Amino acid sequence: MNATIGKVAVCGAGAMGSGIAQVAAQAGASVLIFDVNAQALETSRTRTLADLDKLAARGKLSADEARTIGERMQWVSTLDALADRDLVIEAIIEDAGIKGQLFERIEAIVAPDAIIATNTSSLPISRLARGLKQPARFVGMHFFNPATAMKLVEVISGAATDPVVAARIKATAESWGKVAIPVADVPGFIVNRVARPFYGEAFTALNEGAADAASIDALFRAAGFRMGPLELTDLIGQDVNFAVARSVFDSYFGRTRFVPQLRQAALVDAGWYGRKSGRGVYDYRDGAPKAADPQVPDIVVTDTYRNAAAALKDAAPGTFLRCGALFVGMTQGLTARRESDTLGAPVILFDWSPADATGPVGFTLSDESARPDALGLLAAQSRAGVEIADRPGMIVARTLAQLANAAADAVLERVADEQGVDAALRYGANYPYGPFAWADRYGRGALVRLLDGIADGTGEAMYRPSHHLRNGA
Repeated sequence: MNATIGKVAVCGAGAMGSGIAQVAAQAGASVLIFDVNAQALETSRTRTLADLDKLAARGKLSADEARTIGERMQWVSTLDALADRDLVIEAIIEDAGIKGQLFERIEAIVAPDAIIATNTSSLPISRLARGLKQPARFVGMHFFNPATAMKLVEVISGAATDPVVAARIKATAESWGKVAIPVADVPGFIVNRVARPFYGEAFTALNEGAADAASIDALFRAAGFRMGPLELTDLIGQDVNFAVARSVFDSYFGRTRFVPQLRQAALVDAGWYGRKSGRGVYDYRDGAPKAADPQVPDIVVTDTYRNAAAALKDAAPGTFLRCGALFVGMTQGLTARRESDTLGAPVILFDWSPADATGPVGFTLSDESARPDALGLLAAQSRAGVEIADRPGMIVARTLAQLANAAADAVLERVADEQGVDAALRYGANYPYGPFAWADRYGRGALVRLLDGIADGTGEAMYRPSHHLRNGA
């Protein structure tokens, strides 16, 4: 089998297929884009060439390079044109039956040593390969949207996939400038499996009245995420995001670290899909009111608050510091009221936040008397605060802990290793850090205690630490 893949075809001229084709062409491959829809082909050609011109206008490519890349691409409407391709990547509708028919037609046309790949985001590779005469040459090559910008490619081996084929696809994706991660053939692969708590926990917090939507999203942006989970579901589409949640949950027979949320189901039922429909978690219609950003408390900062705030910045989770007549610390999974009962004094709990963060941070109180001190501590850090209802694990810490828990399960079940999972979430979901990098930052022993505290406080077994975390703590 030739190590160099110089001739590539992409089946499907939609946004994803066109993006994959452009990535391959920019890396030097000769690329055919196949579709039976003439309008789709013309739209793809126009959009792709315009994108190359924009790259040239921004100085990312020279005019000659843009022209040469465009010349390496051809848009075709007959499948027979793909006969000489070394690699054919399918990027059509997520329907196993339709995909299977296409794969059988491709196999009858291409050479015996050509590789057939699918860009499926959710369908089992082994199932898709079942109708092929040579399933060993079939592999998953899952790009993320937009393919021209997102770095991750999940390389998924089915039960019959030849390891040489998987290795060749990994090397090819890397030669195209991608971060290629080998993944086992499980529902959701890495990203669509491990990332589910990011969305589910936000809807849980919203449903429990822990904070309003804008505040929840603001806390995650302050923690380094480009978008909060609720605004991201509006961008993705509530219908699409909820369908993936249901699919992954059902595929694991309910044995997952999350449960699809009724609050999100209600949005789908109402047709409030997010940005594309004008309403979702947020209202995007003209004239709709926008939430105000949290503000830094405008109060006098005393040395007591200044000293306590400085000490708190370096305090480990579970460490409580005296601040006047009360205690202050970072959440370790228990409610503020329960911590107060143990310490015998009022307690202020802060949610997890990066030490160098400047945006709002969540806090909760064991009783109302602690609020002035909480505001004083926030002012001493020049940070706005979001008051959270007193709940186990608060919001950011609980979400990141459950992401780490889901990631640990994936490693335990040999879906990928820790480095692969972290890379997948960073480059496939644009996370500022991977779940294991965050676990090391928080402390793995502290993370196990945090999860146990949340499980005890909620009565939900899904928060119990994965054996991978507990055994390594």
